[in-house]
Amino acid sequence: MTRLLLHAAVATALAAGALGLTPPARASSSDGVHTVRVPDGDPHERSLAPRGTEPFSLIGVTWDDPDAALDGTALVRTRSRESGAWSAWRALDTDVRTPETGPDRLRAGVRGGTQPLWTGPSDGVQVRVSGARLPEGLRVELVDPDGGPDAVHTTVVEPDLDEPDIDEPAAAEPAAGGPNAERPAVTSRSGWDADESLVKDPPTYTTGTQAMFVHHTAGTNDYTCAESASVVRGVFLYHVRSNGWNDIGYHFLVDKCGTVFEGRAGGIDKPVLGAHTYGFNTGTSSVSVLGDYNKTTANTAVRESVAKVAAWKLGLYGIDPTGTVVLTAGADNGKYKAGQKATLPRIPGHRDGYPTECPGQHLYDDLPEIRTLAGKAAKLEEPTPEPTVPGPGDDTTVALPR
Repeated sequence: MTRLLLHAAVATALAAGALGLTPPARASSSDGVHTVRVPDGDPHERSLAPRGTEPFSLIGVTWDDPDAALDGTALVRTRSRESGAWSAWRALDTDVRTPETGPDRLRAGVRGGTQPLWTGPSDGVQVRVSGARLPEGLRVELVDPDGGPDAVHTTVVEPDLDEPDIDEPAAAEPAAGGPNAERPAVTSRSGWDADESLVKDPPTYTTGTQAMFVHHTAGTNDYTCAESASVVRGVFLYHVRSNGWNDIGYHFLVDKCGTVFEGRAGGIDKPVLGAHTYGFNTGTSSVSVLGDYNKTTANTAVRESVAKVAAWKLGLYGIDPTGTVVLTAGADNGKYKAGQKATLPRIPGHRDGYPTECPGQHLYDDLPEIRTLAGKAAKLEEPTPEPTVPGPGDDTTVALPR
């Protein structure tokens, strides 16, 4: 009997080896994010063999040096927790940079990273990374936004420096005589269940909002609108726990059904410093559409929601969303030099300020229409004409107020 059991165990091990499977990885965890180190070695190619993992629904790859770029490709396959089937290979977007200013830049543990990819409920992963010279400390980030208390592991990341508290500015009022768009419906941070205990530093405020950059989160469009809050929560966890930022980078997020979500904390009607467009974070706001808009077109609900958010936010500062603005680059970002002036639309795409495909070709092509929609949403206030009394010889009858 013992010999039969031994033969059975060997056969099982050989079968697993033939499938290329590795036993579940011992991953380190922090507040719903499980990490697996990619083995060091070849400076041009590294991989993680297929293996079982802790549950996750969003994945990305990060590395030690936040200033290093991954000049190459990062491919992932994931195993469905529901069907057990493995996905096709999918590429992660690698053209992401850490913020150039503010506390996010100074925090301990800030890492470079790819854009995250929404996978849906998964429990297995395989990774292949290749490039001219790969950055050190490659790590696979497995984010479980719906893990509940059992997925929370308290590892506090403290900033390098004690940042002074900054007085919170008063909410902006629409400028008299300027654009006055209606405030759109926005799902609050509590509505998508942001864990505020993970945000260690108060928000940083700038002097105003001069433009609204449009992004996409990339990755995939294979999510349901019922999952949108989980996707937003996953992006939040990835930005905070994987990238090491203080908070989610975007100010607003919009799903494919047109639902608008509050992003970075500090007040949607206030000029909060974000982490969204390297070189142009100061004095701007941002809205990111969930999905990959290189692969699909934005529907009417998406275009209208992006337009309404931009019209309302810019209208707080008396800005016509159909106009242009001159912004000064805050860093060398591969498209502009630090200090260089850039004339941009008031509603630019991410690629207008940074060398990237974001917000995807289809969404970028929609920006002229979005600006037009924003112009219609930004109702220009006109002074109410004073009633006039007809003069001699004037046959016009004017009804005066009683």
